[in-house]
Amino acid sequence: PETLPMPRARGRALAAIARLATEDAQLFAPGQDLEGAVRRLSALPGVGAWTAQYIAMRALREPDAFPHSDLALLRAAADPEGRRPTPEALLARAEAWRPWRAYAAAHLWAKDADASFPRKGPAE
Repeated sequence: PETLPMPRARGRALAAIARLATEDAQLFAPGQDLEGAVRRLSALPGVGAWTAQYIAMRALREPDAFPHSDLALLRAAADPEGRRPTPEALLARAEAWRPWRAYAAAHLWAKDADASFPRKGPAE
């Protein structure tokens, strides 16, 4: 059988998610309890908190999901001197953004993308 080029652990995680999705048609249904969905997904082999939160954001359309250990989020949340918060500090700061932390994450990702890839003006 042909395989995709990826680490074996990631392949096992994808296979576990696929198996669970075939067993439970409601796995990716929107409107689930965030904590319960994250706990259930994180119990799968190879699925950590970041992946579970990201799935909750994208597939479950959970507006309060927040993958607080994401490197781009940490870069975007850096102070003016460039010091990044710890994931735990970012999660604590994000409490004020409830129940819309996924939207805050989208804004932080956009900020990080703008800083990483500055747009050129018309004269450049």
